[in-house]
Amino acid sequence: MAYNTAVADDIRARIGSHPGLTEREMFGGIAFMINGNMAVGVSGEELMVRVGKEAHDEAVALPGARMFDISARPMRGWVSVAPEGFAADDRFDAWVDRGVAFAETLPPK
Repeated sequence: MAYNTAVADDIRARIGSHPGLTEREMFGGIAFMINGNMAVGVSGEELMVRVGKEAHDEAVALPGARMFDISARPMRGWVSVAPEGFAADDRFDAWVDRGVAFAETLPPK
């Protein structure tokens, strides 16, 4: 599956020169990793955001968000966000920041 490269470029710009940033193709898209842990990515037109199990219910209640589910096993702590959920710059920034902040809490891989 292809992914929206413009959204990926926007993520790169938002994360900037984070010292632990790497990129990896996964889930049919591209993921942005912080110290080896997935933070945020793009699959098709949607954002993939790792928010953690504690923040999951709050995150899926936000506009455009739903549980990340690309297989028979939905992944609690991860959300997919449709374009209408991050169309505004402040919402986009909040999603990217949320994913990066969670990844920063995890031990490096």
